[in-house]
Amino acid sequence: MIRGSCLCGAVRYEVSRPLDEIHHCHCSRCRKAHGAAFATYARAASETFRFTAGEDRVRRYRSSPPVERAFCGACGSNLLFLFEGLPEAVWIAAGTFDDDPGLRPDAHIFVGSKAPWHEISDGLAQHEAYPPQG
Repeated sequence: MIRGSCLCGAVRYEVSRPLDEIHHCHCSRCRKAHGAAFATYARAASETFRFTAGEDRVRRYRSSPPVERAFCGACGSNLLFLFEGLPEAVWIAAGTFDDDPGLRPDAHIFVGSKAPWHEISDGLAQHEAYPPQG
């Protein structure tokens, strides 16, 4: 079980099975949503994610036609990234984990639109957009 919460603690959640992956996203929407050089997201099966408190405080924003972002309406913490084309998955903002998720980031995605002032200096894989499937 992996637990997480927002900054003010009003919204809490848990993930009942291991995560599928963790990556750093450098797209302009993630950068703006998080106010940082990149956003770190963990992908999990939708059926393994559930809110345990404060679901009524969660607000949603459609940042592009296929993407909806969820955040705490009280403190503004980014919580989730939902993609219409893959409803069986949910991307959880890794900074909201209260427990060690057991995985570490494995790649940087959308480096083609990364912040010009940020240099990627680790040895993780880098992908211009989405990573190759397969």
